[in-house]
Amino acid sequence: MSFTRIVSGAMVLLAVYGGPSRLLAQPAQSAATPDPDVPTAAVVLDGIELFRVRGVSSYPAAARAGLIEDRIVEAAADPRVAPASLRVVEGPGALRIMAGDHLVMGVVDADAALEDVSRLDLASAHMIAVRDAIAEYREARSPAARYRSILKTVVSTGAFALAIGLLIWFWRRLDDVLRRRVQARIHTIGIQSFELMRADRIRAALENLLFALRLVVYFACAALYLGYVLAAWPSTRGVSRGIAGLAVDPLRTLGSGLIGNIPRLVFLAVVFLVVRLGLRLLRMFFTAVEHGSVKLNAFEPEWAQPTYKIVRLGVIAFGLIVAYPYIPGSDSEAFKGISLFIGIVFSLGSSSAIANIIAGYMMTYRRAFKVGDRVKIGESVGDVIEMRLQVTHLRTVKNEEVVIPNSQILNGEVLNYSSLARERGLLLHTEVGIGYETPWRQVEAMLLAAAARTPGIGSKPAAFVLVKRLGDFAVFYEINVPCAEVQTMHLVYTALHHNVLDVFNEHGVQIMTPAYEGDPPEPKVVPPGDWVRPPAVAEAATVR
Repeated sequence: MSFTRIVSGAMVLLAVYGGPSRLLAQPAQSAATPDPDVPTAAVVLDGIELFRVRGVSSYPAAARAGLIEDRIVEAAADPRVAPASLRVVEGPGALRIMAGDHLVMGVVDADAALEDVSRLDLASAHMIAVRDAIAEYREARSPAARYRSILKTVVSTGAFALAIGLLIWFWRRLDDVLRRRVQARIHTIGIQSFELMRADRIRAALENLLFALRLVVYFACAALYLGYVLAAWPSTRGVSRGIAGLAVDPLRTLGSGLIGNIPRLVFLAVVFLVVRLGLRLLRMFFTAVEHGSVKLNAFEPEWAQPTYKIVRLGVIAFGLIVAYPYIPGSDSEAFKGISLFIGIVFSLGSSSAIANIIAGYMMTYRRAFKVGDRVKIGESVGDVIEMRLQVTHLRTVKNEEVVIPNSQILNGEVLNYSSLARERGLLLHTEVGIGYETPWRQVEAMLLAAAARTPGIGSKPAAFVLVKRLGDFAVFYEINVPCAEVQTMHLVYTALHHNVLDVFNEHGVQIMTPAYEGDPPEPKVVPPGDWVRPPAVAEAATVR
């Protein structure tokens, strides 16, 4: 078949079909080697596919099939056209199928090449299909056929209403039976005092299951009813097949997809089992490290669980990388688009969360503090009660819980009162300013006496006094005392301050801090006779 003949045949096809007058040149193709990738469209009448036709770039197959359908309907609606009058007429470059004086369609060499038959055989087969379709079209619209359609519609509607009524009655009876016999026997599932699933949750699950079953049954009945009624009328017969496809096509697609992806699913199952087994082995190893059964050089036992979490994340990420190409649909554009969207949303919305998680791991390995330590973070002082990946929880001396982001802790200063106190003790210190007229030996002796009166201090090291600086108007002394229990430091501070005030009042020495402007006529001290002014209690104010 020459290129000139192909072009002339296509031009005749357009002329016969009443399509566009201009045609884009198509590559020549041998009739003996049909191209299975050529797009075709079905010629359908009353929901029945008669045959398929092809098109060209400027006259698509769907437009050609629609035009042929209209011509068949036009011929079938004309009582002057007898089905026996259909014939094949030879034309220039094409065979025409005529119904009386009506042109139905034309068949060219390109159509025959697609079907891998001769042009005459294809035209004859199409003519027979059109002849039968016209006869069935007229039969389906005869008075007797319309009467049968009406009768089927009325009977099926009554049967559908009766079925719905019976189903409603059945579900009500079933609910009563379940409420009396089944729900009374449902109890909470648990192990000793631990509840795995509460009874109300089990009841709710059963109710939801029954509700879903009802919907499926009602949908199946409605689909059967609509499919039967629409199939009874020729103009809606094609729609009836579409309704049946609503339930059948998804199941068919799921089944074929499941069967086609069995090798991938087997591979994913193997990867899942390997990753799960590896995580169990890692967990056993790090648990042994945490309990001291396995010892690693320069590795603290409290690092075991954080390290396990990091390694677990890496193993899971590696498993996902290996499994991703084998996930069904992973190579589709929709899957890639959703993955990209989730990645962008996660990266934009979790920057601070990731920063806090990284800070949490870094603090673990820095050993800045651990649970139970008394620390000062920013303006908050309290005991560490919980360390999480993103935040750290403190309990203050007033029993307040403070939640601090780990990134803030990592970028700030942490004062740990407990870390070194276990071995060397913690020194509490307070500062006073005393005038130059008071001998420094007397001041140091009074401060040491106040420390000796303070309960809750330790024995090592011994209390001592430092001269911090020589100010403009006073000398600043610092008393340092050991604290036996870090958690009682605020009580020890209070008792120490009480005793410093008492001792200095006893010896008539004025404390000049925080400011000094001039020497007063009399020292600013409290006379011993005024130490127990109301509402002070004499026993509490007694000098020890």
